[in-house]
Amino acid sequence: MRARMSTSVLVFLFALLPSIVAAEPFVPHDNDQVLERLPFVPGDSSIRALRVRRAALASDPRNIDLAIEAATDYISTGRITGDPRFYGYAQAALDPWWTSADAPTQILVLRADVKQASHDFHGALRDLNLAIEKEPDNLNAVLTRAIVLQVQGRFGEAQNDCARLLDAARRAPLLQLTATTCAASVASFSGGATRSFDILNTALQRASVADVQGRDWALTTLADIAARLGRARVADRFFRAALTIEQDAWLLSAYADFLLAQGRPQEVIELLRDKTDVDTLLLLLTLAEQELDAPSLVEHVELLRDRFAASRLRNDQRHLREEARFTLHILDRPKPALQLARANWHVQHEPEDARILLQAALAADRFKPAEPVLAFLEHSRLEDVRLERLTGRVRAAIVQ
Repeated sequence: MRARMSTSVLVFLFALLPSIVAAEPFVPHDNDQVLERLPFVPGDSSIRALRVRRAALASDPRNIDLAIEAATDYISTGRITGDPRFYGYAQAALDPWWTSADAPTQILVLRADVKQASHDFHGALRDLNLAIEKEPDNLNAVLTRAIVLQVQGRFGEAQNDCARLLDAARRAPLLQLTATTCAASVASFSGGATRSFDILNTALQRASVADVQGRDWALTTLADIAARLGRARVADRFFRAALTIEQDAWLLSAYADFLLAQGRPQEVIELLRDKTDVDTLLLLLTLAEQELDAPSLVEHVELLRDRFAASRLRNDQRHLREEARFTLHILDRPKPALQLARANWHVQHEPEDARILLQAALAADRFKPAEPVLAFLEHSRLEDVRLERLTGRVRAAIVQ
């Protein structure tokens, strides 16, 4: 992800909230505890409303207000369902302004959302930089840029944007939890995981229950940090608390991956058995089925083969990580898996990207491709118990 995360950034974050670090961590005590529920359920009247808006836009494609509303709803639905078609609908809604540098700021931010969903992170950053240049106080653009920069492992730049959000939160209290989550998430990847967890945990306790989206992101971030620190029970509780708010594709994927790492494949099957439309979820389901030799394993392996083949025909780069995992762990083809993992590493630098590349390098007995990952992890001081075990194995293999 990037050069060593600066102590100065961490000092900034911790100095901003000095009174909360010593507070007792909040951990949901009951797996069934419901903190908040979102009203949206895929397939309900919201989907019908999307169809109505799509028809209206088709008859008036340059109606910018209608285009913004439609694209916003499509992107939101795409995030919840994990269905890439909704991002395609969003792009179609924005088509009259898709290549325009003079597009309004809202259009630029929506374009960036669509581009990051297709892993065109450079294109997304171009639009976000232009949006922020035009409108420096556009906090949505600043937050989105921080998220994209974090995915790319550019933690110092991401933390600068989170700092802008924290500054704005002093004047807008409802922004406090989102801004703190942004800063804590980035800092947690750069040597400050434990402290970031404590700060965010206390901010969550103090947040308004009305801040549903902020609570959701905070809970999933806390779960992720706890999992990387090896605090499995704590991570599990936060994942379950987040699932009571919203069961979007990303959260389901993160929790299923966590369950697999904990040796709980049956729970993955129960969680994902009816969610095979999303490639990432289907892969995790298939990995769980492989561990239990489930009857549906063969069918799902063939379905994944077909989907990855179709992605290659479309030159779709969104699932390189998943295809690398499929190729290594299910097809047992280390060298092609390593090629896919390397291609994926050029695009994004999240812990899961590092993990599959190191696993493939070990399986293929080829360690040169792992060197950029090792350098990155050392530089960033990223804390992850699974990665620590892998890097130890890789370094030991290199010196043999």
